[in-house]
Amino acid sequence: MQAKIDGREVAMELGRVGIWSIGLRSDDPAHRPRIAEAAAELEELGYGTVWLGGSPGVHHARPLLEATSRLVVATGILSIWDYEPERVAEEQARLAKDFPGRFVLGLGVSHGVLVGDDYRRPYSKMMEYLDRLDAAGSPASQRVLAALGPRMLAASRDRAAGAHPYLITPEHTREAREILGGGPVLAPEVKVVLDDDQERARATARDHLEMYLQLPNYTGNLLRLGFSEEDFADGGSDRLVDAVFALGGVEAAARRVAEHHEAGADHVAIQVVTAGRQELTMREWRELAVLNGDS
Repeated sequence: MQAKIDGREVAMELGRVGIWSIGLRSDDPAHRPRIAEAAAELEELGYGTVWLGGSPGVHHARPLLEATSRLVVATGILSIWDYEPERVAEEQARLAKDFPGRFVLGLGVSHGVLVGDDYRRPYSKMMEYLDRLDAAGSPASQRVLAALGPRMLAASRDRAAGAHPYLITPEHTREAREILGGGPVLAPEVKVVLDDDQERARATARDHLEMYLQLPNYTGNLLRLGFSEEDFADGGSDRLVDAVFALGGVEAAARRVAEHHEAGADHVAIQVVTAGRQELTMREWRELAVLNGDS
């Protein structure tokens, strides 16, 4: 039996509010100065953590850690199909030595359509991957799992410091907290469209959401939450869009973040969604920095 892992230390490291972004992860050295500058400003703005989207590796965290002194960087998420666990453990150990307490390993099983023919028995694959990480010395207390359903949430409780759910509602956060119990960290991603024109904001949200509604891991979870197949048509019903996104001004974002905290989240990772799919949304991140006042 696995020893119980206390996620409270990770929860404190993450802070109350962070930023989730694909734009802060790049393999192009020419982009590193821009990413470093953005990370430094996010730290100055008071954000606790940056979550790197786009199936990052551990190595993608280093440029941001080098550019900052307190910011925590997390993978959100590293696909277990793309990186060998022994290499992950080795790179994680180097970051832990160079930047103690400032890196969190977020792991996930990704999606069959993205992985291809090798995508089989994802839950079992995750358990095997965690076994190999453990054997390689990777600390369970410094990792979280991308968890949606009850089994992966239970694994987040038993084999990691907690969970990092994506594309969810406050109700999911409430249910996830019940499964996790009081110790593990719960750090959901929350989508925000800063636009006071409701119909335009919904159109922006639907443009972003359309791809995710083709992925069974997400649609299956939304069905568990009470949505129907009809809610997935045409980029998502108003009911679905309004539940998954915070639409409007900073006040709307603040209300949605508060709902997740009240439902049991320790940390909320904000993903700003814009028309045109901007990758570095500094203007919006600056506006949302007022949410760090209670962190």
